[in-house]
Amino acid sequence: MTFPTKPYSSIAAFYESYSGQITQALATVPKSALAAAGIVLSEALEADAHVYACGNGGSAAISNHLICDHVKGIQTDTCLKPRVHSLSATIEIITAIANDLDYAEVFAYQLKTFARPGDVLIVISSSGDSENIVRAVQWARDNGVRTIALTGFTGGRAAKLAEVNLHVAADNYGVIEDVHQSLMHVLAQFIRMNRMPRDLVAARRF
Repeated sequence: MTFPTKPYSSIAAFYESYSGQITQALATVPKSALAAAGIVLSEALEADAHVYACGNGGSAAISNHLICDHVKGIQTDTCLKPRVHSLSATIEIITAIANDLDYAEVFAYQLKTFARPGDVLIVISSSGDSENIVRAVQWARDNGVRTIALTGFTGGRAAKLAEVNLHVAADNYGVIEDVHQSLMHVLAQFIRMNRMPRDLVAARRF
């Protein structure tokens, strides 16, 4: 059943239902997949590998936000120096690729240029079926780049192709994106707190 199924008489009532949907959606994320994603990212950061993220629309915004939390956030009070990049932030090259080649190639083309075996690609896609996302995951998979997909709805092709799939069992774009944003924060904060002096955890703001 989709959400919402009917109009609400007040924004307060809709807020209550929406909040409940987020709580339910958070609980659907497989904990084993979350642990696996944490390991993939931790290993990449410790190996000084590059991490790339990408998404379309609201997912592009999460990809861009990810840079802040995974670069500045993780290295605060730790010895890690994350090399994290958003392929959604490079508007000049995105428009050049889309105009001269194909919008479906905007992320895969960048990966072909920058990524190397051992690097990590994080794709963020509610449908998991955007062609530019699928092509990026496929290229990464074929070229030794590890992959993490954040998906929703049915998961799409990206869910099947990625090494790790953080799937949100929900069917509302806002709810899925809110949970994806939370997952991005959870991964960054967990990695940070496990690399910083134990006595500093309670003394710092996350």
